[in-house]
Amino acid sequence: MEHEHIAEDFARLRADEFGYLDAGGHVYLDHTGAGLPPRSLVTGSAQRITGGLFGNPHSESPASRSSGRLLAEARQAVLRHFRADPAEYTVVFTSNATGALRLVGEAYPFTRGSRLVMSLDNHNSVNGLREYARARGASVAYVPVGGPGLRLDEQRLGGALTARRHDPRRGRDDARGLLAYPAQSNFTGVRHPLDWISRAQALGYDVLLDAAAFVPTHPLDLGRVHPDFTVVSWYKVFGHPTGVGSLIARREALARLHRPWFSGGTIHAASAQAQWHVLAADETAFEDGTVNFLAIPDVTAGLAWIDGIGVHRVRAHVAALTDRLLGGLAELRHSDGSLLVRVYGPGAGEPDRGGTVALNVLGADGRVVDERIVNHDSAARGISLRTGCFCNPGAGEAAFALPLPRLRAAAHGRPGSLEDYLEVLGLPSAGAVRVSLGVSSQPGDVDAFLRLLRETYRDGTPAPDGLPARAGC
Repeated sequence: MEHEHIAEDFARLRADEFGYLDAGGHVYLDHTGAGLPPRSLVTGSAQRITGGLFGNPHSESPASRSSGRLLAEARQAVLRHFRADPAEYTVVFTSNATGALRLVGEAYPFTRGSRLVMSLDNHNSVNGLREYARARGASVAYVPVGGPGLRLDEQRLGGALTARRHDPRRGRDDARGLLAYPAQSNFTGVRHPLDWISRAQALGYDVLLDAAAFVPTHPLDLGRVHPDFTVVSWYKVFGHPTGVGSLIARREALARLHRPWFSGGTIHAASAQAQWHVLAADETAFEDGTVNFLAIPDVTAGLAWIDGIGVHRVRAHVAALTDRLLGGLAELRHSDGSLLVRVYGPGAGEPDRGGTVALNVLGADGRVVDERIVNHDSAARGISLRTGCFCNPGAGEAAFALPLPRLRAAAHGRPGSLEDYLEVLGLPSAGAVRVSLGVSSQPGDVDAFLRLLRETYRDGTPAPDGLPARAGC
């Protein structure tokens, strides 16, 4: 009965807030890429901006004080949403989750005796942290994923966290470092255990949690788990505004970061001639220049909107639709009984999976259908989805079972294009097809995608003739 009530409520929400989808004949299946803006948030934002006076917050004018008050309210709203104790956590506003990751990477105190441990399943914005670590002599270790659900190998994770690297300057082994992993994969939708946070911290690690794909459909309680750094992009949660993310950092962890530069808005004072500066003592030391003071208050409104719906109800709604999708995909067959699709990640009804589903379409001959064909055919039916590697090469390498020697050979060959790279790797496709569900999704969206696969590819083997060149990851 509760499921029926949730379904009815989300059907009304679709009509009220996202009616433009059905009015335009759109099927939107890329919520991991971006959430959709509810009508009420967009109109409310316009009314707020045109109904008041807001200025650069780095001043004491009436317009500046108005902006400063709304910025403080937004910080409080973020902490409240994640049940984070303001005495333990603070909020740094950034342009997106990638910007938050860059802040940590450039300022984290990597040394020759420290380690960066990462899951193979990571967005490229997390993978990029290894360049900061390498530049300062830290070691980098990847923990593999495997099995049918492409979950992380917990035994290998424990081994990576307990490994030591000798620091000759200190004359001892030092395990201090950083563990960086996603709460939910943006490739397979698998949800990785949050109890790794306390396990890593007990071994002397700071923990960076990429929550960008997780928090749109799942609650995150920072009063229960305590990552040192958590990154999010708000447009993925409620669609509006774009260009605003957050680094939610434990205050003691933020104090350990050492910024390599300073800028306007980050300092108390500076001298050009004497060449000294004093960074701000709070989170503003990490907010370069003038923050987006017109858009950040929309985060407060967006959090009130999603909290009014109930993140637990969003989770139940998306879980039901995901089971519907996975169940439908499992039933798709060619007339000879062979599979029409290959799904990567956990199956229907399995625990710890979100509403992101990666797959490849298989032709009647069993070969992978070029993802550009699926993108072309879905677009022709008004279906928006994602194809490629989704900026997560590690998960893709595991999904396609690419051996390390072949990957190294591809790097040494320095392919001139993505097509050359695929040829070296022996891959027929540049990636997969990703369907991701969210707060605005309805059963009809799932059915439209299943109908596309059944009507377009059953018993066929389409050729990639005349398709555009592939873009890189």
